[in-house]
Amino acid sequence: MTASGPANGRRVIEPTYAAGTPSLLRAINERSALEAIRRSGPVSRADVARETGLSKPTVSLALAGLTRAGLVREVGRTIGGKGPSAILYELNPQAGWVVGIDVGREYVRAAIADIAGTIVARRDERARARSAASLIGQIGAVAHSLAGEAGLGWRQVTQAAIGSPGVLDPERGAVALAANLPGWGRQGLVEALRRELGTNLSFENDVNLAAIGERARGHGRDVDSFVYLWVGTGVGMGLVLDGELYRGTHGAAGEIAYLPVGPGDPRDPTNRRRGTFEEAAAAAGIVRVAIGLGMRAPLTPKKIFAAARRGDATAAKVVEAEASRLAMGIAAIAPIVDPALVILGGGVGHNGDLLLEPIERELRAVSPFHPRIVVSALGEEAVLQGAIATALQAARERLFSRSQTA
Repeated sequence: MTASGPANGRRVIEPTYAAGTPSLLRAINERSALEAIRRSGPVSRADVARETGLSKPTVSLALAGLTRAGLVREVGRTIGGKGPSAILYELNPQAGWVVGIDVGREYVRAAIADIAGTIVARRDERARARSAASLIGQIGAVAHSLAGEAGLGWRQVTQAAIGSPGVLDPERGAVALAANLPGWGRQGLVEALRRELGTNLSFENDVNLAAIGERARGHGRDVDSFVYLWVGTGVGMGLVLDGELYRGTHGAAGEIAYLPVGPGDPRDPTNRRRGTFEEAAAAAGIVRVAIGLGMRAPLTPKKIFAAARRGDATAAKVVEAEASRLAMGIAAIAPIVDPALVILGGGVGHNGDLLLEPIERELRAVSPFHPRIVVSALGEEAVLQGAIATALQAARERLFSRSQTA
């Protein structure tokens, strides 16, 4: 056995095998069969053999092992066609359970899903974001309540995943660059969350999870390299390269809030808390532009975009200014990572009916790089879907490792 140390700081015991031993070959074959069933199930033994390239006897042995471990189950037989019917196999949904949690300035969104990814309970609550302690307590209460609603004891939850603004510092157990959540950068935050939840926990930047969500269930499913550009209360980017989330050396890849792009002076110390690009392009920057053009307070981006849809000329100018700033941000990103796709998300980014055309027009004017630009397919669900996908991946690894040591 070996102990691995993932980015969330928890050590996972994984089985090790001597090269070429029967146990290693069995593990490889069972994993291949399990992945084929996960992707395509319900499937027959012959389907698994075709997809994996394994022989039918080898597949039979793998399926027998996975069935004994409770990871897959027989779900019926083929009908029609020539010859005798064949047994169909699928993931056993009740082999494990996961919880995904999206922690934002406005809302805490959470869901519990079985190991096949089917959501069985869901909850949205206004975030108690006045302090880290109140928010941690709320997260724990929501998660445990969801398990009860699904008829589960909390110990049955295999893995939880939390997404929030900021970048995790694993050495301090703290989150940096989370200016929109008061107290969220305190030391020991992640351990406090683990104590509250009492289960295996993954912690990830919310925009990274949104990108993972789009990769799993949205526009990124068939795209190897894309960026998810989040524009709302803050600005951030999730970066998927060659099918994998890219975090960078310190986990800060995609923190485009700190691009020195916009009308503000990046040397101004007041801009260092949120970043020049975020000050210009996020919600507060949109409102400042609107007030500067004569729109009356109180204002929010939602009100400004609604006014633009009604034909308000001043609001339309604000939208044009926002599109221009977003185009400049994309123009700074595109030559570096050359994405095939830019996905817009967040409360501001979802206004694609007003933003897409002026962004594309401005981008053509300032840059020779023109990636396709779309609005998120998942909307406000992107972070939560990414949290579930992350928890599912970790839970499946954990359950498979257990099956190999049983």
